[in-house]
This record gives sequence, C-alpha cells and structure tokens, in this order.
Amino acid sequence: MAVMEYFSFLAVMVLSMTHLSQAWCGETVPYRMDMEKMTQLHFYFHDNITGDYPTSFKIAEAPGISNSSSTLFGELYVIDSPLTVGPDPNSRLVGRAQGLYGFSDRNVFSLTMGISLVFTGSKKFNGSTVNVFTRNPIADTNREFVIIGGTGYFQFARGFVIAKTYSSTIKNAIVEYNCTIIHY
Repeated sequence: MAVMEYFSFLAVMVLSMTHLSQAWCGETVPYRMDMEKMTQLHFYFHDNITGDYPTSFKIAEAPGISNSSSTLFGELYVIDSPLTVGPDPNSRLVGRAQGLYGFSDRNVFSLTMGISLVFTGSKKFNGSTVNVFTRNPIADTNREFVIIGGTGYFQFARGFVIAKTYSSTIKNAIVEYNCTIIHY
C-alpha cells in the first residue's frame, strides 16, 4: 500500500507542477524545430572612429588608466558600423554591426565584443540578426569569434566567424568576416 500512496503522491506533484508552470509561463505553444541548416556568409565590416562619418564612438574610459595605457585598456565604444559585400566602403550594403566593444586586455590589443550583425541587404535575411559575444585579439591576423544566437531567419543560431583584417590604421579598420551559421 505504501508504494501506491507514493506513486499517487508523485502524480499529484507532477500535475501540480505542470499547472504551476502553465500559470507562470502562460499558454504553451507547440513549436516544431525542422532540420538544421548551415549558412555561410562573407562580407566586410567597416569600423571608423575618425573621419566625416564615424561609426564607432567612445562612450567611457577608465579614469587614469585609459590615457596612459598602450593597449587602450578600459575604453568602451558603441558601434553602428556598415557591413558590405566588398572591402570598398561604397560597395553594396548588406547590413550593420551594432553593439559595444571594449578594450579588455592590459598587455595586448584585445577587445571584448557584444554585437548584433543586423542584415538588411536581401529579402531572405532582411531584419534577421546574428549575435556575437567574444574576445577579439585585434593584432592577430586571423581571429575566431563565437556566434551565440540569432533572430528571424537565423533563430537558434550558433557557429563561428573567422575575421581577418583587410586594412587598418590606429583608429579605422576594414575586417573580412566569413561566417558559418548553424540554425533552424
């Protein structure tokens, strides 16, 4: 008899927890995840801190450290930078990189980046995003970034970006992005 009482107790607990989760979460909507797809994208990121049309703005710096740091440690930037099909800034726009990056290493030029790659250049990807949160050792020739999510066409995205500096000065850069995106 004790075993039956135990299973009855468990059944009541499961039903109670199910009812409680529905009360907290609202109505459950069925969602079907189809087969995963892999999309590969190639484009250029244009980061301009100087010039007539800057796309990155310094919004903060560590008092007393940033000005004396050879690696700009402690500087934080907000960005809205164009993504184009070619390295020429006047080539066709495919989207924008929007978010933040900060110089986060005292010893080498390295950023921590939290950016959304917002696509606008095609019907298929229009309004979709790929989200990147990663360390970017900008002095390295090739870097690998992690894709942590996405929206629209790229829902449930994961993957990586291989970034390679095409050209750069102290305050401006053009970076080639090769993205491998796994999504539904």
